[in-house]
Amino acid sequence: VALKAGFERGVLSEVQLAGRVADVSSLPRLMTETLKLENQAQEIGEFLAPATDAYFLGRGILYPIALEGALKLKEISYIHAEGYAAGELKHGPIALIDCGVPVIVLSSNDALNEKTQSNAAEVAARGARLIEVGCGEAGSDKLTLPEAPNAVTPFLHAVAVQMVSYFAALAKGTDVDQPKNLAKSVTVE
Repeated sequence: VALKAGFERGVLSEVQLAGRVADVSSLPRLMTETLKLENQAQEIGEFLAPATDAYFLGRGILYPIALEGALKLKEISYIHAEGYAAGELKHGPIALIDCGVPVIVLSSNDALNEKTQSNAAEVAARGARLIEVGCGEAGSDKLTLPEAPNAVTPFLHAVAVQMVSYFAALAKGTDVDQPKNLAKSVTVE
């Protein structure tokens, strides 16, 4: 609907619209590929399980996904987690980084990735245990997502951080289906 509205308002050309539709059409395949990263997500989740704190960093369109990752980790594993805009790191959150604290960095393939990598280097220099979620080369502490157009990578990142949170909760032995103090539906106002 948004793409059609953008086209009808002249914000997107016919070629741009076709490209965006193709990007969105690739999502089922890309999400299936992301779900196949279960073993990597489980390893990261098991590493996170004994942590008392964890931080998620995202820049631009990945900032809301950093918030989502922190929320999911809190909700089902009971690990204190916070999501931050990577560009705000020096305005307070960096003071929370201690040796061994897990920092999950959501990386992209866009022009802002260089700045995100600079933030990652800053937290690593302070002793954080850096875990990267993104496309590109695989690494020992990286959940390597399938190559995808930038417009759809947030969907893949969301699936990835939810899987990591799920496996962290399982490793801790919490009930992922009945999180404490959370209602599955709102019954009262």
